[in-house]
Amino acid sequence: MEMQRESKFRLLSAVPVVALLTISVQTGLAVGNSGNVYVMTNQPSNAVVVFHRDATGILTPAASFATGGSGAGTGADPLGSQGALVLSEDQRLLFAVNAGSNSVSVFATSGDRLTLLDTVPSGGAMPISVAVKHDLVYVVNAAGMPNISGFRIHPLTNRLVPLAGSTRNLPGGAAAGPAQVSFTPDGSALVVTEKGTNRIDTFPVEDGVARPGVSFASSGATPFGFAFGRDDVAIVSDAAGGAAGASAVSSYQVDEDGKVVVISPALGDGQTAACWLVVPQNGRLAYTANAGSGTISSYVVSDGGSLALLNAVAASTGDGGTPTDMALTGNSRFLYVRNGGNGTVSGFFIGADGSLTSISGASGMPPGAQGIAAR
Repeated sequence: MEMQRESKFRLLSAVPVVALLTISVQTGLAVGNSGNVYVMTNQPSNAVVVFHRDATGILTPAASFATGGSGAGTGADPLGSQGALVLSEDQRLLFAVNAGSNSVSVFATSGDRLTLLDTVPSGGAMPISVAVKHDLVYVVNAAGMPNISGFRIHPLTNRLVPLAGSTRNLPGGAAAGPAQVSFTPDGSALVVTEKGTNRIDTFPVEDGVARPGVSFASSGATPFGFAFGRDDVAIVSDAAGGAAGASAVSSYQVDEDGKVVVISPALGDGQTAACWLVVPQNGRLAYTANAGSGTISSYVVSDGGSLALLNAVAASTGDGGTPTDMALTGNSRFLYVRNGGNGTVSGFFIGADGSLTSISGASGMPPGAQGIAAR
């Protein structure tokens, strides 16, 4: 055990990860519980970098743990996805895609450490996003004929057991270009955004098994990342193909039968390439990362799911930031953003009014990293 521990810590020094930025916490910010932030390296020998997060949001490098698989792609957003690295609902398990080896890995979380429990085939080619609900896990695979494929978490070992009959091709076929897969809040359906066809797919789930998908037109161009607010309202970022100033966010009601109905059609924020989106715990706000303009925009979400722009530039990630992934802590007190352009992580305190205050950050993530999760 001691030898294994030493080898894992040597891995940290072997990967040029994580030099802590010297950004001080501003006075007057509320404190909470400590936790962790995780970033996936997406390198040929894929790994997850762990940061310790103190009660005020400051990050400190902890260690790096191999996934047992391979990453793929280069650039600021190599997988073109949201949800490449996700935590289970109870935050005891962490799931990572291995796009280069067509597999998905599951870790047990414990303090600042991860324990690799399993690495299994993803059920397709180039997995890019993971969804978790109770004991169910689904992966969307982007290459070849894009599909979703499901697993059940073994109750004793937490290993992943493939679900017979759960693999379903995306309605958009080879041109789908999926960005994310996620369960609806009640687990009755899976939702997938298709960047390549400007469609939103739903797959009813019965006894854990996904049924054939149904496709609906997106109200905005290039639907990308999404999250659910209250009452099964899906809030989706519209990247608009990266066109300058064309970023937008849309909201939809997703019914129990999987039907998707537009609530707020694409509401612009004047920014560029809105690709990643998160919704805090109370469901009253939404934040989207605009990769092309290096900014975070904020929206207010009404009780019925309608959107209103709160602040087109709620925060900036700085020159060369290229914000390309976002994660909220479990209590929605802190927001962390992975910046693919310069290998940094930006941190923000979320105020009661939805404002974002820069509090901490880290640097040294390798080029081609993808995915971020926080607790």
